[in-house]
Amino acid sequence: MNTGETAVVGWLSRPAGRHARAVLALVLLAGVVRVGLRAPDGGMDNAIVVRAAETWIHGRSPYADRHFLYLPGAVLAAVPQALLPTAVVRFLVPAGVTAGLVAGWACALRVHGVSWRSRFAVYGLLGLALGFAPFGHLVQLGNWTVASAAALPLALLCVCRGRWTAAGLVIGAAVAVKPLLVPVVLLFVFAGRRRALGVALGVPAGVSLAAALVLPDPAGFFTRTLPFLLRGDDAFVRLYEASPSAVLTRVGVPQTAATLLAGCAAAAGVWCAWRRWGRGDAGPSRVVECATMLMLSAFLVSRPSYDHYLLVVVPLLLAGALRAGAAARSPWFWVALVPQVPGFAWPWLEPMTRRAFKDAATLCLLAVTVGRACAVGVGALSGRCGVERADRYSDECRPVRGV
Repeated sequence: MNTGETAVVGWLSRPAGRHARAVLALVLLAGVVRVGLRAPDGGMDNAIVVRAAETWIHGRSPYADRHFLYLPGAVLAAVPQALLPTAVVRFLVPAGVTAGLVAGWACALRVHGVSWRSRFAVYGLLGLALGFAPFGHLVQLGNWTVASAAALPLALLCVCRGRWTAAGLVIGAAVAVKPLLVPVVLLFVFAGRRRALGVALGVPAGVSLAAALVLPDPAGFFTRTLPFLLRGDDAFVRLYEASPSAVLTRVGVPQTAATLLAGCAAAAGVWCAWRRWGRGDAGPSRVVECATMLMLSAFLVSRPSYDHYLLVVVPLLLAGALRAGAAARSPWFWVALVPQVPGFAWPWLEPMTRRAFKDAATLCLLAVTVGRACAVGVGALSGRCGVERADRYSDECRPVRGV
């Protein structure tokens, strides 16, 4: 046994002191206030959704704005913001985004059996807030990706506890707001959980249908937004896309070849996720690695694909770092995060429009790291959802091949 490693893990597992929690609270609060003072509309991305709601209130189609990339349910969800004073929204939105990220981190910790009050919980969140640039970007933009960043860990926590239908409900509710977590429904397919799959697909379908009935252009998502997403031909959006299919074209690779390469990489990622699930070992790593691999595969090929999408997968992986064999213990996991360290100026990549190259590097290296862990295996985990519950967990998460 590595006594040094055991001592470090034991120290991180003990409760954090009041000073550490106070510093974390101060950092998070400062981030909220900073964004509230700089962004009068609560963030550029949030403003797009709020404008869509205001457009609907005035009887026009929210899909007239091609940058509104959400399902009809998001229009109604944004109506309360459209009715609130700007002075309230400018602070309420960053506070809500920060709270969502904190909730997602808390659920990710519980998936791996780590206490919310531990030093690792406090220092880990502090590291994300100060050392991971997408965290600040998401709070600043007010992007609704935060719903997915909170929903995926919660759904996987439900899976760890055998509540597959509840997990499907959580995923479905998040997709109804923003369809970012659609790839995760393959997890229900791998597990043969038809009821959970039906809930995950039925909830957003029902919400979208109900919302579409009150929109002046109910088919706008399919006639305007979906073609825009498939083509990805917006010059402004392309500058910030981290997908290899977008980044490679900026260095001279033909669009067809770039799309083919990205598609092959995504297909390989789905195969890795399927292989990981089929391995059938007990523990939270099986669920986490499979789900994060599915999401990373989608990010490799989706248009658009932004840096803050990484917050859907990175906290889940990082929360398992205390466990032997976790993907977050691979040195390549940490190398992948280096381009996202705030404040460091990379040669030739200083302009904001060039940060997509750094984001693509992080995305691709994370996908390779998690894919290798899925395909090859780096050791079984134990703990709250591990050895102590191995038999029941295996039954709850039975693989397609009956392993």
